[in-house]
Amino acid sequence: MQLLRLFACDVDCAPALHTHSYSSNGILGPSLARARIHKVGQSAVMIARDLIGETVMSSFVGVDVAKNTFDIATHLPNGKHKTKAKLANDAKGFNEFEAWLQKQVEPSALIVMEATSVYHLELAEFVYNKGYRVCVVNPATTHAYAGSELRRIKTDKSDAKLIADFAREKAEKLQLWAPEPLKYRQLKALVRRLDDLQEMERMELNRLEVSDEKVKGSINSVLRHIEKEIAQTHKAIKKHIDDDPDMREMRDLIVTIDGIGQKTLERLLAELGDLRKYDDPRKLVAAAGLNPKLQDSGLLKGRTVISKIGSARVRAGLYMPGLVALQHNKAIMAMKDRLKANGKAPKQIICAAMRKLLHFVYGVLKSGQPYDPKLALAR
Repeated sequence: MQLLRLFACDVDCAPALHTHSYSSNGILGPSLARARIHKVGQSAVMIARDLIGETVMSSFVGVDVAKNTFDIATHLPNGKHKTKAKLANDAKGFNEFEAWLQKQVEPSALIVMEATSVYHLELAEFVYNKGYRVCVVNPATTHAYAGSELRRIKTDKSDAKLIADFAREKAEKLQLWAPEPLKYRQLKALVRRLDDLQEMERMELNRLEVSDEKVKGSINSVLRHIEKEIAQTHKAIKKHIDDDPDMREMRDLIVTIDGIGQKTLERLLAELGDLRKYDDPRKLVAAAGLNPKLQDSGLLKGRTVISKIGSARVRAGLYMPGLVALQHNKAIMAMKDRLKANGKAPKQIICAAMRKLLHFVYGVLKSGQPYDPKLALAR
């Protein structure tokens, strides 16, 4: 009974009751029981389950993903980590990971990994489909956490441990991840393929300018093929949007905004997905990394820059539309005059125009009405 009363106590009670914390058969002494409670930092009820022989399963898993492999870590009741290194980043490795999870963690465990180009996506979707909670975080957040912990070791294994610790400490603040709908993933693949083709075209054109006559025929042949691929990809993107009622509806509203055309619309849908999921225009702006970043401290008044914590592709895709809007969108032209009068720099004005365009995107989607310049000016 004394043992059960201890287990019902909060962890803070443990120092006062440690003399009653050993079992009747004397296997575990008072000092060891007290040390385990403080070391783990969990409730005494969880410790009780461990003392009577029931396995205590972890609730957090850290995953460090690379191109070909990934490392995993979770917490043990004694405060250390259970790890597994160099699992293959393919179907075989995923199955090994699932078997490991079934032995080590609870069915509702939170699995946290960093966004690593595209290399984390298949693994994240695999564990998501198995019913686990998944969180994909910006590597900058775990890097900052490592700095706050004064970590001095940088290996894949230590990174997995670090992410597991980060998951446990920040669990309440982390946003759960879910796979993008297939139609948006396909659109993103098409738009990024178009980017690649256009980059290859620029490279070949640059070569053509300085090449010998002997190879110009080859370069022109490649250019003709790339031009054909670019045209076909443009058609595929347009057809993909035309064939989907939701995308088509968003397109018909967004392209009514002065400054935004078909290409910008394609970029927004490809990189940000369903734009109607944002319940605040500031969240849409933040997703593009265009929100202001203040740098004031004490007497220091630093210059205001954009955060850049968001999609660089969206920012790049909005630059020319922002310039166009400064010349042709009446509401943004009026804003430009106000900002100039307040002494704002040209780049600040361009970024403000890009932000304003995203506010207009949110407005037309929220209202379901085409862009109205008069209403925009009134606001």
